Amino acid sequence: MSIDLKDYHYSLPDERIAKFPLPKRSNSKLLLYKNGEISHTIFKSISDHLPEKCILVFNDTKVIPARLIFYKSTGARIEVFLLEPSRPSNYEQNMNAKISCSWHCMIGNSKKWKTEEIEVAEIGLKATRQNDEVTFTWEQDLTFSEILEFAGKIPLPPYIDREVIDSDKDRYQTVYSKHEGAVAAPTAGLHFTDKLLTELDEKGIAKDYLTLHVSAGTFQPIKAETVDDHPMHREQIIITKKNVENLLKSESIIPVGTTSLRTLESLYWYGVKLLNGDTDFFIPKLYPYGHSNIPDKTDSLRAVLDYMGENKTSKLVGHTEIFIFPGYTFRICSGLITNFHLPGSTLILLVAAMIGEDWKKVYQEALAQNYRFLSFGDSSLLLS
Repeated sequence: MSIDLKDYHYSLPDERIAKFPLPKRSNSKLLLYKNGEISHTIFKSISDHLPEKCILVFNDTKVIPARLIFYKSTGARIEVFLLEPSRPSNYEQNMNAKISCSWHCMIGNSKKWKTEEIEVAEIGLKATRQNDEVTFTWEQDLTFSEILEFAGKIPLPPYIDREVIDSDKDRYQTVYSKHEGAVAAPTAGLHFTDKLLTELDEKGIAKDYLTLHVSAGTFQPIKAETVDDHPMHREQIIITKKNVENLLKSESIIPVGTTSLRTLESLYWYGVKLLNGDTDFFIPKLYPYGHSNIPDKTDSLRAVLDYMGENKTSKLVGHTEIFIFPGYTFRICSGLITNFHLPGSTLILLVAAMIGEDWKKVYQEALAQNYRFLSFGDSSLLLS
């Protein structure tokens, strides 16, 4: 399918980008889209607008203080941005490592740092590099997670364009975050409070939690002439047996955020791979396109469940690059809770895949109604 990226741009004034969160998470605006109709409410009332017998699926990844500032003896400032663990490659093991670990990183002012060791003197954290892989060492009896809590900074998105403040540590994190590893927040979940989650339980609205460790690639603009050529970011996902069982018995599945959606749709395609004899849990960016005679949701998920049973495991760890753009057929998700995204981004394409050309109407209405945009902005409930 030919996609002209110009058709997925819109004018976003800088003053409409939310640089700070609202004082209370659930007081954000909520745009409702259903059957082509748009209405408006406040996020704390979202339970009144969800489909009957639906399940909300949350991404419980936890943002780590992924920005580290080092200074060379010459005074040169080197910024190291953690992207993905390499040794050990398992997120949990890496965050709990002592003495040393390695990450693939983006390096600011890299020309000033070749191979020599640099240090954060206050805590004795030292670093050496080999291309984009940085090895960290320390002598204190601390885990890498504890080191980061002391030495690292929360990685706010580049478009927020301000210094990190103390409250960002809490507010650029969902209240249900659990598994450390993300370098960007699953921002659709920032609107939920503990009180609102309790209200969902009281109203009998089912909830489930899976994990996708959000990478910095989520902010990468599309620069390729052909959308298909855009290099999608690879992210680790973790699915439990309970997740699959809950999905099998759910009639309407609403992911909270694009990361939850990408995880759920990737899970479906992993079931397809298993039915074709391929056990590698990696979904390349264009894998979903061009298939024929594909199974329904139930058959795909049962294939995953059977595989887990045969291998006596209650958890699957995989990776996905899935690229969802107009022309994609959703196999698991029947709606989406999401914020408002950058013009011409992969996430705008995902929204357009969900609601078609009406994405333009939704964004025009949000701009007209003074919605706040991007990570700290307002939200929408899109029902396909």
